[in-house]
Amino acid sequence: MVKNLSFSYSKLGMYKECPQKYKFRYIHMLPEQPKPYFAFGSALHEVMEYIYNPANAAFPTLAQALDFFEKHWNKTSFDQKGYASPEKELAGYAEGRRIIEAYYAKYAAAFFHPLSVEMKSTLDMDGLSLISILDRIDYLGDGKVKILDYKTGKAVPSTPEQLYMYQKVAENSPTIKAMVQKQDPAVKELRVGQLSFYHLPTLKEVTFERVPDKEIFDFWQGVLQVADKIRAGQFDPTPGETQCRWCDYRNICPVFTGKDYNPAAAARQQAAPVAAPESEQDVLSAKIDRCGDLLEEAKQLQQEIIALMRKNHFERHFGKHFKAELARVEKLEFTDKEKVVDLLRTLKLLAKVLVPTQSTVAGLLTDASVPAQAKAQLQAFARKTEEDKLNIEKAD
Repeated sequence: MVKNLSFSYSKLGMYKECPQKYKFRYIHMLPEQPKPYFAFGSALHEVMEYIYNPANAAFPTLAQALDFFEKHWNKTSFDQKGYASPEKELAGYAEGRRIIEAYYAKYAAAFFHPLSVEMKSTLDMDGLSLISILDRIDYLGDGKVKILDYKTGKAVPSTPEQLYMYQKVAENSPTIKAMVQKQDPAVKELRVGQLSFYHLPTLKEVTFERVPDKEIFDFWQGVLQVADKIRAGQFDPTPGETQCRWCDYRNICPVFTGKDYNPAAAARQQAAPVAAPESEQDVLSAKIDRCGDLLEEAKQLQQEIIALMRKNHFERHFGKHFKAELARVEKLEFTDKEKVVDLLRTLKLLAKVLVPTQSTVAGLLTDASVPAQAKAQLQAFARKTEEDKLNIEKAD
């Protein structure tokens, strides 16, 4: 018996983006690098599941939801989430808190228990083992359900194709039908009444009516065609500037290496990136390098100017076209960022800064609401320094 092809909307999307990328990810089973938007989206989906969990008799308070979010967020380090630095991770954390607080302000008084949250469905259909995770299913009555999908990116998808997949799943799922019949035993046939994308960062919902059967049929034929190509081993790359620029598999892709990926050889030696042929990309790279060199030269010149002005005890000096002014500024440096963040959590001060930069943490030392003992502990982490600040502007 032929085994059904394991399939999902994300797999469909990746194959349509680039069949070669699909092959790397799902045939060779090479994982992608962690991405901040994946970690951010996962954390907020967990919070939404926590808020609406039908198993809970009472809805959590805002404080409980924020505490749940913080615990989930802190399960992994900033680099495991894919963030470039602790500061960027904490900016993501701050944005998550903002969204949750805004969501409660808008909806807390009208919370209700949905039919299901984060339901994982596996449905065997037309030679596919179709895997879907339905963020939220609401029962609208009269055998109709609403499928709602949370989005946490910069924008809501412009087309509801993902919701086509969910409509196909919902209307053919015996599990979802049984859930509806448990609430409404008279229901004989399950139908999707509404489909929605809910954009959490803006608290905006984009709702679609049930997709007509003809459109679902055409969509499904496209899904089956993609599945047939996967079974046939058709994985020709479809290169493009956008998808190739951020692709995790660029270093081993035949578009750039000139040869097919060999898993056995890769296990022995890491594939080296191959330079792209001379093109506008090379011109752009050269300009980037030139700009970088000029910035480095400017830094060196500033250091030399500061040294000469110090030597001559100048606070101000003029060139033919520009003037330079020198000032002494005092600053506090918190060099061990991870320890500072841990201390802020212990002192329950993290919510005051959310993103603990040098300036925001230093600001706590002059905040009247911060206890003196907490200020003393923070002060112990700080190193007081002085530096010269050089301002150069057009001479009058």
